Amino acid sequence: MPEASPEQRVDEWDGEQLKGPADSHEEIGVDPADLSDEDLTREMASLHRTRLDTLRHASDAALATHLRRTADLETEYLTRHPGREVDPHRLRDG
Repeated sequence: MPEASPEQRVDEWDGEQLKGPADSHEEIGVDPADLSDEDLTREMASLHRTRLDTLRHASDAALATHLRRTADLETEYLTRHPGREVDPHRLRDG
């Protein structure tokens, strides 16, 4: 039997939460809603610094956990900052 592709091994994003075999009901770290703005930003920065290493070298379970935590933190950030400033230099024409 062929080895499963990464898409099959790692949880899928359904637009609101990750779902799949690695999904559990356990909390991963502090609830993002309980973090101060400073702590939320620090946690997101830490995850983004470790993103490539996690993607390339971590186990499937660790990658799924990383994806879930990143999604939880970023969702909280967007909830708090729905009108965040968008840099016009980051926009594409068309």
